[in-house]
Amino acid sequence: MNEPDQIRHIDALVVGAGFGGIYMMHKLRNEQGLDAVAIDKASGVGGTWFWNKYPGALSDSESFVYQYSFDRDLYADNPWKTKYVRQPEILAYLNGVVDRYALRDHIQLGTAMTDASFDEVSGRWTVHTDRGVTFTSRFLVNGLGLLSATNIPNFPGMEKFEGQLVHTGAWPEDLDVTGKRVGVIGNGSTGNQVITATAPIAGHLTSFQRTPQYSVPAGNRELTAEELQAQQDNFEENWNQVWNSSLAMGFVESEAEVFSVSADDRERVFQEAWDEGGGFAFMFKTFGDIATNAEANEEAAKFIRRKISEIVKDPETARKLTPTDLYARRPLCDSGFYETFNRPNVSMVNLTETPISEVTAQGILTEDGTLHEIDILICATGFDAVDGNYRRVNIQGLGGERLTDHWNEGPSSYLGVATTGFPNMFMILGPNGPFTNLPPSIETQVEWISDAIAHVNKTDGAWMHVKPETETEWTEICSDIADQTLFPKAASWIFGANIPGKKRTVMFYLGGLKEFRSIVDAEASSGYPGFLTNADVLKPA
Repeated sequence: MNEPDQIRHIDALVVGAGFGGIYMMHKLRNEQGLDAVAIDKASGVGGTWFWNKYPGALSDSESFVYQYSFDRDLYADNPWKTKYVRQPEILAYLNGVVDRYALRDHIQLGTAMTDASFDEVSGRWTVHTDRGVTFTSRFLVNGLGLLSATNIPNFPGMEKFEGQLVHTGAWPEDLDVTGKRVGVIGNGSTGNQVITATAPIAGHLTSFQRTPQYSVPAGNRELTAEELQAQQDNFEENWNQVWNSSLAMGFVESEAEVFSVSADDRERVFQEAWDEGGGFAFMFKTFGDIATNAEANEEAAKFIRRKISEIVKDPETARKLTPTDLYARRPLCDSGFYETFNRPNVSMVNLTETPISEVTAQGILTEDGTLHEIDILICATGFDAVDGNYRRVNIQGLGGERLTDHWNEGPSSYLGVATTGFPNMFMILGPNGPFTNLPPSIETQVEWISDAIAHVNKTDGAWMHVKPETETEWTEICSDIADQTLFPKAASWIFGANIPGKKRTVMFYLGGLKEFRSIVDAEASSGYPGFLTNADVLKPA
């Protein structure tokens, strides 16, 4: 006979212990005094940075803004030493934050949410887990991760492969690629990083490229003592700039247009950005219309194409690596990606020209009849982004409506934090939240959610959820803004295009962090007019 679940009655359950979940726990427990518990299916805290332990994992936001800003002392005690931050350092930082604010005893690891349902009478969520513990809570906050539902390709014969198959989003800590025959499927941000870091130690590396990518140097380097001191001294100024910017990347976005300067000046601006490094800086710090004007975009694209032809020695390899479409995916930066293909132990298969026929026991057979023998097959194939993890759990709201059914036409929300019909359920980085450097967006959303919970908590048994018309209007706003850019014209995970069969839809608010903060502040300060309460729902017609 199975043992009955242990039932715990709490004020708030936080699902996920990454950047968002950790800060949410601090707000709820330490500032509001609520009985809040976090669960995470991982064996350690860190979220994305716990799972993505692949070689080369690196932030693509500058280190001085890739951290929390809410505590000046925390910021002063954790100066990053390099321009960008490596995965082990970020993971250590997040563990330090958990201990600094005495949160570890309230985080239950190795525990996944299996289903959740809302009861209208009690106004509480019941959440079952895979560890024999059931939680009932007034508030449910999901920090399931923007990029955490791994996308595993389904090639014929995958089950026959006798080597080691791994996804970069679930990297085994003991995996050693030294001297091995390595195959990497995918060359987006993650594939770019893992290929560059793995090639020098692999016996041979074969890149199975799906789509050529535009990438610029990351320009990662040790920061000088003067730069580190300036970051501390200019704390308020730097963060004020972040909060009043679009991308929250720590630089001032350019308002100059590509064709407002001469061809020579344009070349100089692009070259300076290439030398300094940074994918987002190259796209947004150089000129303000690269992401909105196709002709301006082509100027930036041509510059990167010329760099590829200069760097890659073999003309045929350079041809395969060179994109010809819009420069309108998530901006990539690298630590020598194109240079890697000059190594004698690196080869590349262009899957557009030579598709995979099947996976065999020994490796990958392509349609030209070539068997690529592989010891370790790495899937750098990305994630079912934004809503993927939500769809893998049975979440039921008012009237038993399943979240997957509510999102049948595409994931939707209001402000990326709440959705119609799911009372007192909040999301950190939910669909149609801001597309920015993530820690500042996370702080913005967590603080708003915390205030909303405090607002509802003033009344026993109260609950709130988004008005249907509010959610519809927000979805239309996000779509309208996206259509003013070039991003929807590129096949990208930003719109769900990387998942076979997934409907392409807007999944981000591209209006910038400054405007987003203005909108969420107005919603709270005016008494949450975009929401219904149970008093509204239950009152007589």
